[in-house]
Amino acid sequence: MKPLGIEGEDLAVKFLSGKGYKIIARNYKTPIGEIDIIAKDGDTLVFVEVKTRADSSFGYPYEAVNYWKKEKLKKSALLYLKKLRKELPSRFDVISIYMNNGRKEIEHIKDAFEV
Repeated sequence: MKPLGIEGEDLAVKFLSGKGYKIIARNYKTPIGEIDIIAKDGDTLVFVEVKTRADSSFGYPYEAVNYWKKEKLKKSALLYLKKLRKELPSRFDVISIYMNNGRKEIEHIKDAFEV
């Protein structure tokens, strides 16, 4: 059995691919932090944070994307863009996955926060 986080990321990749996104990278690591998924939605580069939970005792999965997590994501994305050496329209999305008793609920929050 896969760890919950990996299973959630696999589901998120399948979900995004089904919506026509092109997956560029998974678990992109920088000295500041990690970006779960980097994808292209048309001409837009999308940095995706995936949060997966098996119960709601700690709230909805997307609620775990707090101020500090957003700051790490922003800085990690900036490092990725600097490495590319070109400007692209970009945004931050959150995929919130709730898995309980074989049931999977996926919520995709586009433009979840701004830089």
